[in-house]
Order: sequence, then structure tokens, then C-alpha cells
Amino acid sequence: MSEHIEVGAYALGLLDETDTREFETHLASCPACQAELAEFSSMAELLTGVGPVDAEPVVTEAPVADLARKRAEVARRRRWAPLVAVAASAALLGGGIAAGVELAPGAQPPAAITPVGQRHSATDPGTGVTGIVTLVAKGWGTQVSLDLANVRGPLECELIAVSKTGARRVAISWTVVAPGDGVPGHPAHLLVQGGTSIPLSGLSRFDVVVVNGPTLVSIPV
Repeated sequence: MSEHIEVGAYALGLLDETDTREFETHLASCPACQAELAEFSSMAELLTGVGPVDAEPVVTEAPVADLARKRAEVARRRRWAPLVAVAASAALLGGGIAAGVELAPGAQPPAAITPVGQRHSATDPGTGVTGIVTLVAKGWGTQVSLDLANVRGPLECELIAVSKTGARRVAISWTVVAPGDGVPGHPAHLLVQGGTSIPLSGLSRFDVVVVNGPTLVSIPV
């Protein structure tokens, strides 16, 4: 796995000991990863208290060595609080990071998962699925946040970024468990974040698709 892709998983303490050591060696000499780590550290701070029980608060200004120690301690304590389940996975998908939050009914999503940026939405008249993407230009491409509702599981899905030239790149992938997201019995929307190497100015649309199946909704950009 590329060290640059591991920033989000490292910030949330999800790497194993071997990957943690390898990433920390890379981090010490990579200004780009250090900058990305600062962004993800702020997201981890928002999740303090709703993640692993007894996890220590995130110290965003600590030296790299001290921050690494705290991440390792968080990674070893995987008991989750009952009201909010927080999951993040590093994805080998267009250079992006996917991080999802499943919220208790009526809860508000953390600000880190609903960033300020270009917002585009669409509802498919056939499937009834509604999707909203929020896009932020980055040096490596485009950061993508997805809000998805009225999708029924179980399904394995992907968010496909489509360029103006027709190139297609997987930005995020995830599994929809039964009964689904934003449906009766589970009203919370799916909220995930990832990225694509396609620059913001080169994007045409995003397709939410079932793996080896149909398109659930297309969102023009």
C-alpha cells in the first residue's frame, strides 16, 4: 500500500504495528503526508469520545514520535461506544482515502465528513436513490464526500468518477448492509469520503454503481 494513501488510516489508528512503523519512517521525510496528517488529525479530534472507549484525546501539535505512540495505543483498543460506530478504511482507489461514519438516528454528522466545497446532487427516478457529492480541489486530484440515501442492501457499491474525456476511476467502494441506508428501519444516510486523481476541473459526473451491476444514480458535476 502506498504510504501517501495510508495517512487517513494512520490518523485514526487503524494500521497494524508493521504498517505503522513503515508509515512513520516515510512520514518523517514527507511534507505532503505531514500536511495531510494534520487534516485527518482534526477529524480524529472530532471523534474523540465516540470511538474506542478510554482512547486518549488527539494532540494535533505533538511531535511525530508522540503522535505515533498515541495512534498505536488507540489501535490496540478497539472497543466501540454504543451510540456511534466509526469506521475508516484506506483504499487503493485513485489516490484517495475512504472514511465513513454511521450515525445514530437524529445525530448530526461530524463537520469533517461534511466539508465546505462544490456540492452536486441528483435523484434517480427509477431507483429512487439520492446522492450528494461535495468536491474539494487538492494537489493530488479531488477530495470527494458522498451522502447517499434510499439505497437498500445488501449490496457492494462503488463511486465512479468520470472525467470529461470519458476516463473512469473508482473514488470510493463500500458495502451496504441490510436493510440499507436512508430507508425505513435505518434512516441514517451513508456518509463516506474518498478521492480521485482526476482534477476537479476535469470531472464530468459521478456514478454510484453496484459492483458488476446497474447504476443506482448519476450525479452531474
